[in-house]
Amino acid sequence: MNIHEHQAKELLAKYGVAVPKGKVAFTPAEAEAAFNDLGASVCAIKSQIHAGGRGKGKVYDPKDRKKLVMEGGVKIAKSASEAKDYATKLLGNVLVTKQTGESGRQVKRIYVESGSKIARELYLSVVVDRATGLPLFMASTEGGMDIEEVAEKHPEKILKIHYDPREGLWRFQALRLAYFLGLKGDEIKSGVAFFTSLAKAFVDLDCSLLEINPLVVTQEGQVIALDAKINFDDNALYRHKDVEALRDLNEEDPNEIEAKKFDLSYIALDGDIGCLVNGAGLAMATMDVIKLYGRSPANFLDVGGGATKDKVTAAFKIILNDPKVKAILVNIFGGIMKCDTIADGVIAAVKEVNLKVPLVVRLEGTNVELGKKKLAESGLPIQSAGTLSEAAQKVVAAVK
Repeated sequence: MNIHEHQAKELLAKYGVAVPKGKVAFTPAEAEAAFNDLGASVCAIKSQIHAGGRGKGKVYDPKDRKKLVMEGGVKIAKSASEAKDYATKLLGNVLVTKQTGESGRQVKRIYVESGSKIARELYLSVVVDRATGLPLFMASTEGGMDIEEVAEKHPEKILKIHYDPREGLWRFQALRLAYFLGLKGDEIKSGVAFFTSLAKAFVDLDCSLLEINPLVVTQEGQVIALDAKINFDDNALYRHKDVEALRDLNEEDPNEIEAKKFDLSYIALDGDIGCLVNGAGLAMATMDVIKLYGRSPANFLDVGGGATKDKVTAAFKIILNDPKVKAILVNIFGGIMKCDTIADGVIAAVKEVNLKVPLVVRLEGTNVELGKKKLAESGLPIQSAGTLSEAAQKVVAAVK
């Protein structure tokens, strides 16, 4: 689960992580009032969407996507009236960044933040290192840049430090981070406190990613988070009802939201062949084979090991909600979930959704012959396939 920048900063502040003062606004009038309340001579007006690259994005009119309203989704205001003006141009319009794609995201809230006297910009993040099972700090002097770009061009400018989640970040590790980032004097004291608090927040909140980019050293010698991005482990949200309450459904794919209601693992992709598979590994293999034969999958969808008729029907509806889908491939290996049960679900789903695109079904495993018999006798336009390769070729041919 992702949250907005202002929410991330509010959470981090509770752990003693230094962040600039700011207020969220949903209307231009609220933005104007926020500027006055903060009492700063300069404020940053930041669009709040779940995507990076906001400062370099472009703002468009949602009714006329060719009409450019403004360059940049982050602006600097020097007066309350200017803050109101920027808010007017951002709120309700669509911000397109390199992470949103051409569709962009509608800006429904902004963050008015007190300006900071920046001396230097750095990079800092904490992630879970799957190889070691430990939290991993990554620090770089190249703040404001994508860490992937830094890793590719200047790997020597990245420091990686693991720490024990039970012990927290040790002082010598925090000092090592500070020295690597070139902190001096009072900056070191501020930095050590910042790093230690961040390490605790990462573990306590069950984060999967905690990124501060840029991490800023101010002219007063303070280390603060000028931006903050947090991703949470969905499997641990039951422990954090307060965090779960921060979820903004407007920023999520409606199909993914619907899929979660039926305990389906669904991720929308860019292709035109819908996939309904049981098991994450088999789903990945199915997508690979579709790609091998010249098309691209429209989604990843794992119905799990105990799919019912209702879940299969729900899965079909979710796949067909995507207007790009031109055909559907069902690939099931019957183990816990028997092939005849899946066949019943497919038949019921096809009848209920009034399927109008080609459907190819490949069944293998427990009760496979009974499942194939039910499909053949259903009288529905369902193409059967014996192997995954055959199924992929048939569904690709159907689209072409």
